[in-house]
Amino acid sequence: MKYDVVIIGAGIAGLYAATLLPRSKKVLVINKRETFKCNSFYAQGGIALAVDKDDIPSHTKDTLDAGDGLCSEEAVNVLSKNSREVIDDIIERGFEFDSDENGNLLYTREAAHSRKRILHAGGDATGRYVHHFLLKNNPHAQLSDTRVVDLLIKDGECYGVTVLDHRKSYNIYADNVIIASGGVGSLYEYHTNAPCISADMQGLCIMKGIELERMEMMQFHPTVYVNSTNAQKLLLTEALRGEGATIEDEKGRRFLFDYDERGELASRDIVSRSIYDYVKKTGSKVYLNMSNFDYHYFTQRFPNIYKNLQDLGYDVPEKRVPISPAFHYAIGGIKTQINGRVPSVKNLYAIGEAASTQVHGANRLASNSLLENLVFAKQAVINILNNTAKRENIEFDVTDEVMSRKDDKEKKNLLRRIMWENVSIVRTKKGLSEALGQINVLLNENIGRLLQFRLLTAKKIVESALAREKSIGVHTRTD
Repeated sequence: MKYDVVIIGAGIAGLYAATLLPRSKKVLVINKRETFKCNSFYAQGGIALAVDKDDIPSHTKDTLDAGDGLCSEEAVNVLSKNSREVIDDIIERGFEFDSDENGNLLYTREAAHSRKRILHAGGDATGRYVHHFLLKNNPHAQLSDTRVVDLLIKDGECYGVTVLDHRKSYNIYADNVIIASGGVGSLYEYHTNAPCISADMQGLCIMKGIELERMEMMQFHPTVYVNSTNAQKLLLTEALRGEGATIEDEKGRRFLFDYDERGELASRDIVSRSIYDYVKKTGSKVYLNMSNFDYHYFTQRFPNIYKNLQDLGYDVPEKRVPISPAFHYAIGGIKTQINGRVPSVKNLYAIGEAASTQVHGANRLASNSLLENLVFAKQAVINILNNTAKRENIEFDVTDEVMSRKDDKEKKNLLRRIMWENVSIVRTKKGLSEALGQINVLLNENIGRLLQFRLLTAKKIVESALAREKSIGVHTRTD
Protein backbone atom coordinates (compact mmCIF):
# COMPACT_ATOMS: atom_id res chain seq x y z
CA MET A 1 0.00 0.00 0.00
CA LYS A 2 1.66 3.23 -1.18
CA TYR A 3 0.10 6.69 -1.08
CA ASP A 4 1.17 10.22 -1.89
CA VAL A 5 -0.23 11.40 1.45
CA VAL A 6 -1.49 9.59 4.54
CA ILE A 7 -3.50 11.74 6.98
CA ILE A 8 -3.82 10.51 10.57
CA GLY A 9 -7.13 11.82 11.90
CA ALA A 10 -10.48 12.74 10.38
CA GLY A 11 -11.35 15.91 12.27
CA ILE A 12 -11.61 19.29 10.60
CA ALA A 13 -7.83 19.74 10.23
CA GLY A 14 -7.30 16.36 8.57
CA LEU A 15 -10.40 16.56 6.40
CA TYR A 16 -9.70 20.09 5.19
CA ALA A 17 -6.19 19.00 4.22
CA ALA A 18 -7.72 16.08 2.31
CA THR A 19 -10.22 18.40 0.61
CA LEU A 20 -7.40 20.65 -0.60
CA LEU A 21 -5.35 17.78 -2.01
CA PRO A 22 -6.31 17.19 -5.68
CA ARG A 23 -7.99 14.01 -6.82
CA SER A 24 -4.89 13.21 -8.86
CA LYS A 25 -3.07 12.49 -5.60
CA LYS A 26 -3.46 9.13 -3.91
CA VAL A 27 -4.55 10.06 -0.38
CA LEU A 28 -5.70 8.00 2.60
CA VAL A 29 -7.41 9.42 5.70
CA ILE A 30 -7.05 7.12 8.72
CA ASN A 31 -9.59 7.46 11.51
CA LYS A 32 -9.22 5.78 14.89
CA ARG A 33 -12.93 5.23 15.57
CA GLU A 34 -16.25 6.26 14.04
CA THR A 35 -16.00 9.45 12.01
CA PHE A 36 -17.95 11.58 14.50
CA LYS A 37 -15.70 10.68 17.44
CA CYS A 38 -13.35 13.63 17.21
CA ASN A 39 -13.08 16.96 19.00
CA SER A 40 -14.17 18.87 15.91
CA PHE A 41 -17.58 17.22 16.07
CA TYR A 42 -18.18 18.57 19.59
CA ALA A 43 -16.97 22.14 18.98
CA GLN A 44 -19.92 24.40 19.75
CA GLY A 45 -19.12 28.10 19.72
CA GLY A 46 -17.84 28.86 16.26
CA ILE A 47 -14.88 29.96 14.16
CA ALA A 48 -13.13 33.24 14.86
CA LEU A 49 -11.67 35.25 12.02
CA ALA A 50 -10.57 38.73 11.07
CA VAL A 51 -13.85 40.01 9.63
CA ASP A 52 -11.99 42.11 7.03
CA LYS A 53 -8.54 43.60 6.43
CA ASP A 54 -9.21 46.37 8.92
CA ASP A 55 -9.90 43.79 11.63
CA ILE A 56 -6.59 41.91 11.18
CA PRO A 57 -4.62 44.13 13.61
CA SER A 58 -7.37 43.82 16.24
CA HIS A 59 -7.74 40.04 15.87
CA THR A 60 -3.97 39.72 15.99
CA LYS A 61 -3.76 41.83 19.13
CA ASP A 62 -6.55 39.90 20.87
CA THR A 63 -4.78 36.63 20.08
CA LEU A 64 -1.42 37.91 21.30
CA ASP A 65 -2.96 39.38 24.46
CA ALA A 66 -4.70 36.10 25.30
CA GLY A 67 -1.42 34.24 24.66
CA ASP A 68 0.22 36.21 27.49
CA GLY A 69 3.44 36.96 25.64
CA LEU A 70 4.25 33.42 24.48
CA CYS A 71 2.67 33.48 21.00
CA SER A 72 4.79 33.44 17.88
CA GLU A 73 3.89 36.73 16.17
CA GLU A 74 4.72 35.15 12.82
CA ALA A 75 2.26 32.32 13.43
CA VAL A 76 -0.45 34.71 14.63
CA ASN A 77 0.02 36.87 11.53
CA VAL A 78 -0.36 33.80 9.31
CA LEU A 79 -3.50 32.81 11.22
CA SER A 80 -5.20 36.19 11.01
CA LYS A 81 -4.16 37.22 7.51
CA ASN A 82 -5.34 33.91 6.04
CA SER A 83 -8.53 33.64 8.11
CA ARG A 84 -10.95 35.31 5.71
CA GLU A 85 -9.55 33.33 2.79
CA VAL A 86 -10.15 29.88 4.30
CA ILE A 87 -13.63 30.85 5.51
CA ASP A 88 -14.53 32.16 2.06
CA ASP A 89 -13.16 28.95 0.57
CA ILE A 90 -15.46 26.64 2.51
CA ILE A 91 -18.39 28.99 1.83
CA GLU A 92 -17.61 28.85 -1.90
CA ARG A 93 -17.52 25.06 -1.65
CA GLY A 94 -21.10 25.19 -0.35
CA PHE A 95 -20.91 25.48 3.43
CA GLU A 96 -23.56 27.67 5.08
CA PHE A 97 -22.94 29.60 8.28
CA ASP A 98 -25.86 31.02 10.23
CA SER A 99 -27.19 34.20 8.64
CA ASP A 100 -30.09 36.63 9.00
CA GLU A 101 -33.19 36.81 6.80
CA ASN A 102 -31.25 38.90 4.28
CA GLY A 103 -28.42 36.41 3.98
CA ASN A 104 -25.92 38.44 6.03
CA LEU A 105 -23.52 36.37 8.12
CA LEU A 106 -24.22 36.47 11.85
CA TYR A 107 -21.20 37.23 14.02
CA THR A 108 -21.10 36.75 17.77
CA ARG A 109 -18.62 37.71 20.47
CA GLU A 110 -16.78 35.50 22.93
CA ALA A 111 -14.53 36.15 25.90
CA ALA A 112 -11.36 38.22 25.34
CA HIS A 113 -12.43 39.29 21.82
CA SER A 114 -12.68 43.05 21.33
CA ARG A 115 -15.58 42.76 18.86
CA LYS A 116 -18.07 40.37 17.32
CA ARG A 117 -16.09 38.17 14.91
CA ILE A 118 -17.15 34.56 15.51
CA LEU A 119 -19.19 32.78 12.86
CA HIS A 120 -21.39 29.85 13.86
CA ALA A 121 -23.53 27.17 12.23
CA GLY A 122 -26.51 25.21 13.50
CA GLY A 123 -26.68 27.65 16.39
CA ASP A 124 -24.33 25.86 18.77
CA ALA A 125 -23.12 23.04 16.51
CA THR A 126 -20.46 24.72 14.37
CA GLY A 127 -17.90 21.94 14.62
CA ARG A 128 -20.47 19.27 13.84
CA TYR A 129 -21.73 21.12 10.77
CA VAL A 130 -18.28 21.88 9.35
CA HIS A 131 -17.09 18.35 10.10
CA HIS A 132 -20.08 16.77 8.35
CA PHE A 133 -19.63 19.10 5.37
CA LEU A 134 -15.96 18.20 4.96
CA LEU A 135 -16.69 14.49 5.37
CA LYS A 136 -19.27 14.70 2.65
CA ASN A 137 -16.88 16.54 0.35
CA ASN A 138 -13.73 14.51 1.02
CA PRO A 139 -12.69 13.14 -2.39
CA HIS A 140 -10.24 10.57 -1.03
CA ALA A 141 -10.24 7.14 0.57
CA GLN A 142 -10.88 6.77 4.28
CA LEU A 143 -9.95 3.93 6.64
CA SER A 144 -11.98 3.92 9.87
CA ASP A 145 -11.76 1.94 13.13
CA THR A 146 -8.01 1.82 12.61
CA ARG A 147 -5.29 3.28 14.81
CA VAL A 148 -1.75 4.22 13.95
CA VAL A 149 0.73 2.43 16.23
CA ASP A 150 4.06 3.32 14.61
CA LEU A 151 5.74 5.89 12.37
CA LEU A 152 8.09 4.40 9.77
CA ILE A 153 11.16 6.61 10.14
CA LYS A 154 14.70 6.02 8.91
CA ASP A 155 17.61 8.46 8.68
CA GLY A 156 15.39 11.40 9.54
CA GLU A 157 12.71 10.68 6.93
CA CYS A 158 9.17 9.37 7.35
CA TYR A 159 8.10 6.64 4.95
CA GLY A 160 4.65 5.82 6.29
CA VAL A 161 2.85 4.29 9.27
CA THR A 162 2.00 1.00 10.92
CA VAL A 163 -1.68 0.54 11.66
CA LEU A 164 -3.68 -1.75 13.91
CA ASP A 165 -6.77 -2.68 11.92
CA HIS A 166 -9.16 -5.05 13.73
CA ARG A 167 -6.27 -6.67 15.65
CA LYS A 168 -4.13 -7.02 12.54
CA SER A 169 -1.01 -4.87 12.13
CA TYR A 170 0.43 -3.88 8.76
CA ASN A 171 2.41 -1.07 7.14
CA ILE A 172 1.06 1.66 4.90
CA TYR A 173 3.70 3.58 2.95
CA ALA A 174 3.46 7.23 1.90
CA ASP A 175 5.57 10.04 0.47
CA ASN A 176 4.09 12.36 3.11
CA VAL A 177 2.39 11.80 6.46
CA ILE A 178 0.20 14.40 8.19
CA ILE A 179 -0.58 13.95 11.90
CA ALA A 180 -4.00 15.49 12.64
CA SER A 181 -4.95 13.23 15.54
CA GLY A 182 -6.15 15.82 18.06
CA GLY A 183 -5.26 16.47 21.69
CA VAL A 184 -4.94 14.64 24.99
CA GLY A 185 -8.36 14.84 26.70
CA SER A 186 -8.64 11.24 27.91
CA LEU A 187 -5.58 11.75 30.10
CA TYR A 188 -7.85 13.68 32.49
CA GLU A 189 -10.69 12.49 34.71
CA TYR A 190 -12.90 15.45 33.71
CA HIS A 191 -12.74 16.64 30.11
CA THR A 192 -14.86 17.81 27.19
CA ASN A 193 -13.05 15.79 24.50
CA ALA A 194 -14.23 12.88 22.40
CA PRO A 195 -13.53 9.65 24.35
CA CYS A 196 -10.92 8.39 21.86
CA ILE A 197 -8.70 11.49 22.11
CA SER A 198 -6.00 9.83 24.17
CA ALA A 199 -2.59 11.33 23.24
CA ASP A 200 -1.47 8.29 21.21
CA MET A 201 0.45 10.19 18.55
CA GLN A 202 2.12 12.52 21.03
CA GLY A 203 3.42 9.50 22.95
CA LEU A 204 4.53 7.81 19.75
CA CYS A 205 6.44 10.95 18.75
CA ILE A 206 8.26 10.85 22.10
CA MET A 207 9.23 7.23 21.39
CA LYS A 208 10.61 8.35 18.02
CA GLY A 209 12.61 11.24 19.46
CA ILE A 210 10.33 13.89 17.93
CA GLU A 211 10.11 17.06 20.01
CA LEU A 212 6.96 18.11 21.83
CA GLU A 213 6.81 21.67 23.12
CA ARG A 214 4.74 23.78 25.51
CA MET A 215 3.13 20.64 26.92
CA GLU A 216 2.51 22.37 30.24
CA MET A 217 0.01 24.59 28.41
CA MET A 218 -3.23 22.68 28.91
CA GLN A 219 -6.42 24.76 28.71
CA PHE A 220 -9.42 24.16 30.95
CA HIS A 221 -12.86 25.36 29.90
CA PRO A 222 -14.59 27.25 32.74
CA THR A 223 -18.21 26.31 32.03
CA VAL A 224 -18.78 22.57 31.90
CA TYR A 225 -21.59 20.46 33.36
CA VAL A 226 -19.64 17.70 35.10
CA ASN A 227 -22.39 16.03 37.18
CA SER A 228 -22.56 12.93 35.00
CA THR A 229 -20.93 9.50 34.97
CA ASN A 230 -19.54 9.93 31.44
CA ALA A 231 -15.82 10.63 31.05
CA GLN A 232 -16.71 13.25 28.45
CA LYS A 233 -18.55 16.12 30.14
CA LEU A 234 -21.09 18.51 28.62
CA LEU A 235 -19.47 21.70 27.36
CA LEU A 236 -21.43 24.94 27.72
CA THR A 237 -20.03 27.15 24.99
CA GLU A 238 -18.22 30.43 25.56
CA ALA A 239 -20.82 32.05 23.30
CA LEU A 240 -23.35 31.83 26.14
CA ARG A 241 -21.27 34.24 28.22
CA GLY A 242 -20.44 36.27 25.12
CA GLU A 243 -24.17 36.89 24.74
CA GLY A 244 -24.86 37.70 28.37
CA ALA A 245 -25.01 34.53 30.50
CA THR A 246 -23.49 35.08 33.95
CA ILE A 247 -21.53 33.03 36.46
CA GLU A 248 -22.69 33.21 40.06
CA ASP A 249 -22.39 31.51 43.44
CA GLU A 250 -25.17 29.86 45.46
CA LYS A 251 -26.49 33.27 46.56
CA GLY A 252 -26.54 34.65 43.02
CA ARG A 253 -23.42 36.79 43.45
CA ARG A 254 -21.31 37.40 40.31
CA PHE A 255 -17.98 36.90 42.03
CA LEU A 256 -15.78 36.95 38.91
CA PHE A 257 -15.51 40.74 39.13
CA ASP A 258 -13.47 40.20 42.29
CA TYR A 259 -10.77 38.73 40.06
CA ASP A 260 -10.99 40.64 36.77
CA GLU A 261 -12.86 43.78 35.70
CA ARG A 262 -14.14 41.94 32.60
CA GLY A 263 -16.03 39.42 34.74
CA GLU A 264 -17.47 36.65 32.56
CA LEU A 265 -15.71 38.08 29.49
CA ALA A 266 -12.21 37.56 30.86
CA SER A 267 -10.09 34.93 29.08
CA ARG A 268 -10.66 31.25 29.82
CA ASP A 269 -7.60 30.81 31.99
CA ILE A 270 -8.65 33.67 34.27
CA VAL A 271 -12.26 32.49 34.56
CA SER A 272 -11.28 28.86 35.23
CA ARG A 273 -8.68 29.83 37.81
CA SER A 274 -11.08 32.27 39.48
CA ILE A 275 -13.80 29.63 39.84
CA TYR A 276 -11.27 27.17 41.25
CA ASP A 277 -10.00 29.71 43.77
CA TYR A 278 -13.46 30.91 44.80
CA VAL A 279 -14.77 27.40 45.41
CA LYS A 280 -11.66 26.51 47.39
CA LYS A 281 -12.01 29.60 49.58
CA THR A 282 -15.78 29.61 50.11
CA GLY A 283 -16.96 26.05 49.49
CA SER A 284 -19.78 27.52 47.38
CA LYS A 285 -21.23 25.80 44.35
CA VAL A 286 -21.00 27.73 41.09
CA TYR A 287 -23.73 28.15 38.47
CA LEU A 288 -24.23 29.44 34.95
CA ASN A 289 -27.27 31.69 34.80
CA MET A 290 -28.82 32.00 31.32
CA SER A 291 -32.04 33.77 32.31
CA ASN A 292 -31.06 36.84 30.27
CA PHE A 293 -32.03 34.93 27.12
CA ASP A 294 -35.44 35.05 25.52
CA TYR A 295 -36.79 31.48 25.49
CA HIS A 296 -37.46 31.36 21.73
CA TYR A 297 -34.08 32.89 20.86
CA PHE A 298 -32.27 30.47 23.19
CA THR A 299 -33.87 27.38 21.66
CA GLN A 300 -32.93 28.59 18.16
CA ARG A 301 -29.43 29.86 18.96
CA PHE A 302 -28.38 27.00 21.26
CA PRO A 303 -30.63 24.09 20.26
CA ASN A 304 -28.27 21.29 21.28
CA ILE A 305 -27.42 22.77 24.66
CA TYR A 306 -31.14 23.36 25.25
CA LYS A 307 -32.02 19.74 24.44
CA ASN A 308 -29.13 18.23 26.41
CA LEU A 309 -29.86 20.27 29.53
CA GLN A 310 -33.60 19.66 29.30
CA ASP A 311 -32.87 15.93 29.12
CA LEU A 312 -30.80 16.31 32.29
CA GLY A 313 -33.73 17.96 34.06
CA TYR A 314 -32.74 21.63 33.78
CA ASP A 315 -35.49 23.93 32.54
CA VAL A 316 -33.20 26.34 30.70
CA PRO A 317 -32.84 29.18 30.12
CA GLU A 318 -34.89 29.98 33.24
CA LYS A 319 -33.11 27.55 35.57
CA ARG A 320 -29.42 27.96 36.31
CA VAL A 321 -27.01 25.04 35.82
CA PRO A 322 -24.15 23.91 38.12
CA ILE A 323 -20.78 24.18 36.43
CA SER A 324 -17.10 23.42 36.95
CA PRO A 325 -13.97 23.84 34.85
CA ALA A 326 -12.79 20.73 32.98
CA PHE A 327 -9.90 19.94 30.64
CA HIS A 328 -10.66 21.22 27.17
CA TYR A 329 -7.73 21.88 24.82
CA ALA A 330 -4.04 21.02 24.40
CA ILE A 331 -2.19 24.19 23.46
CA GLY A 332 1.16 22.42 23.38
CA GLY A 333 1.91 19.57 21.01
CA ILE A 334 4.23 18.29 18.29
CA LYS A 335 6.68 21.03 17.38
CA THR A 336 6.11 22.30 13.85
CA GLN A 337 7.16 25.06 11.51
CA ILE A 338 4.72 27.58 10.01
CA ASN A 339 4.13 25.24 7.04
CA GLY A 340 3.19 22.36 9.33
CA ARG A 341 6.46 20.48 8.86
CA VAL A 342 7.98 18.61 11.76
CA PRO A 343 11.51 20.08 11.64
CA SER A 344 13.40 16.96 12.70
CA VAL A 345 11.78 14.51 10.25
CA LYS A 346 11.39 15.02 6.50
CA ASN A 347 7.98 14.43 4.93
CA LEU A 348 6.21 14.47 8.31
CA TYR A 349 3.66 17.17 9.19
CA ALA A 350 1.43 17.94 12.17
CA ILE A 351 -1.64 20.19 12.14
CA GLY A 352 -4.60 21.05 14.37
CA GLU A 353 -4.63 20.38 18.09
CA ALA A 354 -1.91 17.74 17.81
CA ALA A 355 0.54 20.41 16.67
CA SER A 356 2.28 23.29 18.37
CA THR A 357 2.56 26.20 15.96
CA GLN A 358 2.94 28.59 18.94
CA VAL A 359 -0.08 30.48 17.64
CA HIS A 360 -1.88 30.20 21.00
CA GLY A 361 1.04 31.02 23.28
CA ALA A 362 0.11 30.44 26.92
CA ASN A 363 -3.65 30.61 26.42
CA ARG A 364 -5.83 30.01 23.35
CA LEU A 365 -8.24 32.77 22.38
CA ALA A 366 -11.81 31.45 22.14
CA SER A 367 -12.78 29.96 18.74
CA ASN A 368 -9.29 30.29 17.27
CA SER A 369 -8.93 26.49 17.29
CA LEU A 370 -11.17 25.66 14.31
CA LEU A 371 -9.57 28.56 12.46
CA GLU A 372 -6.11 27.16 13.20
CA ASN A 373 -7.25 23.79 11.81
CA LEU A 374 -8.19 25.35 8.49
CA VAL A 375 -5.33 27.82 8.09
CA PHE A 376 -2.46 25.47 8.95
CA ALA A 377 -3.97 22.52 7.09
CA LYS A 378 -3.75 24.73 4.01
CA GLN A 379 -0.16 25.72 4.81
CA ALA A 380 0.82 22.05 5.06
CA VAL A 381 -0.90 21.12 1.79
CA ILE A 382 0.79 24.00 -0.05
CA ASN A 383 4.17 22.76 1.19
CA ILE A 384 3.41 19.16 0.19
CA LEU A 385 2.29 20.14 -3.30
CA ASN A 386 5.45 22.21 -3.78
CA ASN A 387 7.58 19.22 -2.80
CA THR A 388 7.08 16.62 -5.52
CA ALA A 389 10.28 14.64 -5.08
CA LYS A 390 9.76 10.88 -5.20
CA ARG A 391 11.73 8.42 -3.07
CA GLU A 392 12.74 4.81 -3.37
CA ASN A 393 10.67 2.44 -1.30
CA ILE A 394 12.14 1.09 1.92
CA GLU A 395 10.62 -1.94 3.58
CA PHE A 396 10.03 -1.85 7.34
CA ASP A 397 9.25 -4.71 9.69
CA VAL A 398 5.85 -4.56 11.35
CA THR A 399 6.04 -3.93 15.10
CA ASP A 400 5.25 -7.05 17.12
CA GLU A 401 4.77 -5.32 20.48
CA VAL A 402 1.77 -6.22 22.62
CA MET A 403 -0.75 -3.40 22.22
CA SER A 404 -2.72 -3.85 25.44
CA ARG A 405 -2.69 -6.01 28.54
CA LYS A 406 -5.34 -7.15 30.99
CA ASP A 407 -4.71 -4.53 33.68
CA ASP A 408 -4.17 -1.57 31.34
CA LYS A 409 -7.68 -0.17 31.72
CA GLU A 410 -7.37 0.06 35.51
CA LYS A 411 -3.99 1.79 35.13
CA LYS A 412 -5.42 4.16 32.52
CA ASN A 413 -8.12 5.26 34.97
CA LEU A 414 -5.50 5.72 37.69
CA LEU A 415 -3.55 7.97 35.33
CA ARG A 416 -6.64 10.08 34.71
CA ARG A 417 -7.07 10.66 38.45
CA ILE A 418 -3.39 11.48 38.88
CA MET A 419 -3.54 14.10 36.12
CA TRP A 420 -6.76 15.70 37.40
CA GLU A 421 -5.62 15.89 41.01
CA ASN A 422 -2.07 17.14 40.44
CA VAL A 423 -1.65 18.44 36.88
CA SER A 424 -4.80 20.46 36.24
CA ILE A 425 -5.90 24.05 36.87
CA VAL A 426 -3.56 24.85 39.78
CA ARG A 427 -0.22 23.11 40.21
CA THR A 428 2.47 22.80 42.86
CA LYS A 429 5.98 21.37 42.81
CA LYS A 430 4.95 18.80 45.42
CA GLY A 431 1.88 17.66 43.47
CA LEU A 432 3.73 17.55 40.14
CA SER A 433 6.60 15.59 41.67
CA GLU A 434 4.18 13.06 43.13
CA ALA A 435 2.47 12.71 39.76
CA LEU A 436 5.81 12.20 38.01
CA GLY A 437 6.77 9.49 40.48
CA GLN A 438 3.47 7.66 40.01
CA ILE A 439 3.72 7.86 36.22
CA ASN A 440 7.28 6.50 36.26
CA VAL A 441 6.11 3.56 38.38
CA LEU A 442 3.38 2.78 35.83
CA LEU A 443 5.85 3.06 32.94
CA ASN A 444 8.06 0.45 34.58
CA GLU A 445 5.23 -2.06 34.89
CA ASN A 446 4.25 -4.68 32.32
CA ILE A 447 1.98 -2.58 30.09
CA GLY A 448 0.84 -2.52 26.48
CA ARG A 449 2.13 -0.13 23.84
CA LEU A 450 -1.09 1.92 23.76
CA LEU A 451 -0.97 2.68 27.48
CA GLN A 452 2.71 3.49 27.09
CA PHE A 453 1.76 6.22 24.59
CA ARG A 454 -0.54 7.84 27.17
CA LEU A 455 1.96 7.61 29.99
CA LEU A 456 4.80 9.10 27.95
CA THR A 457 2.62 12.07 26.98
CA ALA A 458 1.47 12.55 30.57
CA LYS A 459 5.08 12.41 31.76
CA LYS A 460 6.06 15.11 29.27
CA ILE A 461 3.21 17.35 30.48
CA VAL A 462 4.35 16.95 34.08
CA GLU A 463 8.02 17.51 33.27
CA SER A 464 7.17 20.65 31.30
CA ALA A 465 5.00 21.93 34.17
CA LEU A 466 7.85 21.34 36.64
CA ALA A 467 10.33 23.11 34.38
CA ARG A 468 8.21 26.27 34.11
CA GLU A 469 8.33 27.54 37.66
CA LYS A 470 6.52 30.84 37.06
CA SER A 471 2.79 31.09 36.39
CA ILE A 472 1.74 32.27 32.95
CA GLY A 473 -1.49 31.88 30.99
CA VAL A 474 -3.14 28.53 31.64
CA HIS A 475 -0.13 27.33 33.63
CA THR A 476 -0.61 28.27 37.29
CA ARG A 477 1.96 27.40 39.95
CA THR A 478 0.95 28.36 43.48
CA ASP A 479 4.43 27.73 44.89
